[in-house]
Amino acid sequence: MPRVRRFRWLRALVLSLLFLILGVLATGWFLLAGGRARLDGDVTVAGPSDTVTIARDALGTATIDGKNRDDVTYALGYVHAQERFFPMDLMRRMAAGELAELVGAAAVDTDLAHRPHRLRAVAQAALAQLSPQDRHTLELYAAGVNRGLADLRVKPWEYFLLGTQPQSWRPEDTFLVIAAMYLDLNSDGRNERELRFAQMRSALPSPLVDFLLAPDPDWEAPLTGDLSRPPVIPGPDVFDLRGRPTASSADASALAALKPALDEARPGSNSFAVSGHLTESGAAILANDMHLGLRVPDIWFRTRLRYADPSAPNGRRDASGVSLPGTPALVAGSNGQVAWGFTNSYGDWLDWVRVQRDPHDASRYKVPEGWAAIETHDEVVRVKGAPPRTLKVEDTRWGPILAQDVDGTPLALAWIGGMPRGYNLGVMALEHATGVNAALDLAPSMGMPPQNLLAADSAGNIGWTVTGNSIPLRAGFDPLLPADWSAPGSGWLGWAAPAQYPRIENPGDGRLWTANNRTVDGPALALLGEGGHDLGARAQQIRDGLRARSSFAPGNLLDIQLDHRALLLLRWQRLLQDTLAGANEPALAQLRQLTATWRGRAAADSVDYRLVRAFREKVHAAVLAPFAAEVSGRFQDFAWPRPSHTEAAVWALLRDRPAHLLDPRYADWNALLLDAARQVADELGKQPGGLAARSWGEVNRTGVRHPLSRALPAFAGRWLDMPDEPLPGDDNMPRVARTGFGASERLDVMPGHEADGILELPGGQSDNPLSPYFGAGHEDWVNGRPTPLLPGPDQHVLTLKPARNM
Repeated sequence: MPRVRRFRWLRALVLSLLFLILGVLATGWFLLAGGRARLDGDVTVAGPSDTVTIARDALGTATIDGKNRDDVTYALGYVHAQERFFPMDLMRRMAAGELAELVGAAAVDTDLAHRPHRLRAVAQAALAQLSPQDRHTLELYAAGVNRGLADLRVKPWEYFLLGTQPQSWRPEDTFLVIAAMYLDLNSDGRNERELRFAQMRSALPSPLVDFLLAPDPDWEAPLTGDLSRPPVIPGPDVFDLRGRPTASSADASALAALKPALDEARPGSNSFAVSGHLTESGAAILANDMHLGLRVPDIWFRTRLRYADPSAPNGRRDASGVSLPGTPALVAGSNGQVAWGFTNSYGDWLDWVRVQRDPHDASRYKVPEGWAAIETHDEVVRVKGAPPRTLKVEDTRWGPILAQDVDGTPLALAWIGGMPRGYNLGVMALEHATGVNAALDLAPSMGMPPQNLLAADSAGNIGWTVTGNSIPLRAGFDPLLPADWSAPGSGWLGWAAPAQYPRIENPGDGRLWTANNRTVDGPALALLGEGGHDLGARAQQIRDGLRARSSFAPGNLLDIQLDHRALLLLRWQRLLQDTLAGANEPALAQLRQLTATWRGRAAADSVDYRLVRAFREKVHAAVLAPFAAEVSGRFQDFAWPRPSHTEAAVWALLRDRPAHLLDPRYADWNALLLDAARQVADELGKQPGGLAARSWGEVNRTGVRHPLSRALPAFAGRWLDMPDEPLPGDDNMPRVARTGFGASERLDVMPGHEADGILELPGGQSDNPLSPYFGAGHEDWVNGRPTPLLPGPDQHVLTLKPARNM
């Protein structure tokens, strides 16, 4: 081929490829741009009774101004769909067990785990029992969502990537979004924790289990009541590891059983408040940061709602905070008179029930009145690109049969999240509360996962209680173990009345705090149950931070939210130094030198924090491994119960050093500690740069990713994700931060003075990468910079006009 013709051919090929690439990029840009929310202009819609405006500031905060709450509800659905329809769709599908229909086989296991709860049927039943007004609210919201979706020029970009079509929003889908929160906050609806308790009590003496799972009074910070009793180490007559044929702590199954519990990121939150006598204005201040898995965009949506309300000071309600796309509620925020926020209560909302089948007819089971028929449902899980899967679900009056007890008896799960009564729109009434007392009065009527509700008002009052209309009244069984409810007078016998809910208003020192810790004791604790309370170190640090000041502004509460001092690890740093005193091995000497100067903070550049933290984790694993091995030797699926804490037991053993509870592979307790230190030095020292380069920020990253970014080439995935940056903070301190997990919002607000309020959100406001609000505010969250609660000047205004004759 002549050279000229060859070059012409190559040039034509290069140009063709270039045009192809440009065409693909242009098509991609067009599809992305077409899915952006409409920000300006007028839209005629059927739904509102009057004109509604949707204004946006530089952060994308949606200020919705309407004649009444119904009109605002429609507009909120409209803007949620325009900015967040795909995340809303994921939440409803995740709860319903319908994800695989959208994303394919990767979600089948999730669907198979959730479908036995039949939460779509639960949501439909909850909708059917609503009052006409509340049903109308959900219908208006759904209508707004569907119109907002229809008004996008093209479907949201995620559906092009998945090759599917978005399905319209139904009124009951809002309850599926609430069901997704139940799953997230209630152990995914599995209650594996109590199954593990049963395995432990079957394999180990009860006094030993009581000791291993004991709460730690050194770190508790209840709102009221006494500290727990110190754990009692069982004697050798109860359990003796010496000469026992148990697996060593090096046994892989024992370590595998322990690791998830020792390094678990736990859904939770902080919330605290100070009363008006501690502020210059006389108004109380509320702080709230809800800890959840983080994603792009954030789970919450910056929202301001303004509408006519006779209970508002000037007849117009002006409420600011965060809404949850998929629902019409302002979940946390301030209405000008009252501010409110939530933390997970970690009460006990799930119980296992032993199902006694009729030995002559396995389709029947024993109930207090005699025998009842087991209902069966064939649940079809549709899978994109693959044949459907059919799941047979056996259901009892208590719930679906999901597991077996240690003796093989079938177990049904009683769970408030699987009951229609657990769903309503009661949380929306907080928008109209005129004071703390009124806000707390609403708590027992709210159909939602039971939460700690903290409230603060413009008159200076503060208060705490627990929300949720489904706190069970238990009788005749241990709620932490599977039990037989077939005898009369046993099981859940009803629901707590409002007068039974624990409640605190205006404590003498003007301070309240919750951080997923135990808040009460005695009868109140027996009512709420123990569903895996936090250790308490975080709550204690918040409490002490509040007590360290005598006057407050919102920024002072943000300072506490950002506190990453590692108070829990101080004694572990001292223990490590004592353990390594006189160590001759070069690696151990370096470990001692690097941790000798204790900064005491989980700072991103901290080497000492990471090394001491790793030492604590290795010691916990070594101390607990023989007990985990004892249980896993009988139950191969055993994993250490979570959420639970082992700090009290481990520290007591290290303090008293009983020979009968030491793993026999160690000559003494100091040998165990030296081995743990050696593991830290070996595992971290062999990485590039050695021990001195092992900063906390190397492993503690933001990790805020879009749900679909992993399905794309790396360069495209990085475009969808937030920048991966080192982050200060950790568990057991106010600034909870783990990779992809942490404060999903930081709110600090003084009711009546919202202009001084702060609201930080990670992950941005919009899920469209071409939106001006994609990632908006994220860097402020990373760096802890105060972002105003109230929106700034309007940059865009969209007007929804009612179609009078439609």
